[in-house]
Amino acid sequence: QVQLVESGGGLVQPGGSLRLSCAAPGSIFGRAVVGWYRQAPGKQRDVVAQINSGGSTSYADSVKGRFTISRDNAKNTVYLQMNSLKPEDTAVYYCNAKFLQYTYWGQGTQVTVSS
Repeated sequence: QVQLVESGGGLVQPGGSLRLSCAAPGSIFGRAVVGWYRQAPGKQRDVVAQINSGGSTSYADSVKGRFTISRDNAKNTVYLQMNSLKPEDTAVYYCNAKFLQYTYWGQGTQVTVSS
């Protein structure tokens, strides 16, 4: 069973920053497309950002210019740096890894943006 381990969520004021981390097994990390999704209460789970094995990235329009996804292959870890956070960024954030026909999810980490 592949486990993705997330960390870094919490409570932050509007305009603040947080960095999320997602650690994945080395057996898949180097070849997987890894992404962050989020789900707010009563809403569907949507993609926030993705990064492929070559380092190419994509972002949802709502986070472009504020969020940055990156990967450290030596640590088998993907990061989501979130700056200029807004209340509407409040959600449970999930790490996702796609490798061949397989899809894996982390347990989720809560991000709350509130004054």
